[in-house]
Amino acid sequence: MVIGQMDAGKALAAAAAKGRTAEVRRILEECRVPPDTPNEFGKTALQVMMLGNCKIASLLLEKGADPNVQDKHGIAPVHDAARTGFLDTLQVLVEYGASVNLPDQSGALPIPHCQSEKGHRDVVEFLAPSDLKHANLSGQTAIDVARASHVPDMMDLLFSHIHRPL
Repeated sequence: MVIGQMDAGKALAAAAAKGRTAEVRRILEECRVPPDTPNEFGKTALQVMMLGNCKIASLLLEKGADPNVQDKHGIAPVHDAARTGFLDTLQVLVEYGASVNLPDQSGALPIPHCQSEKGHRDVVEFLAPSDLKHANLSGQTAIDVARASHVPDMMDLLFSHIHRPL
């Protein structure tokens, strides 16, 4: 089946966003659509996928999707997975080479994205070995973000990783 690149990217991204694993597989394999084909908004399937669906993430990454693809704001799938608290998806992304030290346009790494009032402690724990002394363009580190977010125990968790012996 031959489909145009714009239609292919649109179909692949839509299937990934809806969590339709079988449809994503069909588009990738039968239609031979490259996994990083952008949709009409310039986003790849990995950027718009249903984040809680590790099967979609794994499938796209197995087929060669770039785990470090960033949008115009520098947001990568690891930033989105961290922000929304999907540790399982974050682990799959990292397993396939996603960097936890990839800054977005504001210079923020994925770890500050998960320190919201929701306090995704498991995600923070997973990301804590990242560069905690890295400052965003405003000069804030992950610890500064934790301090400002007033999430219980988040600063203690981060401090324990900074002072952990190598």
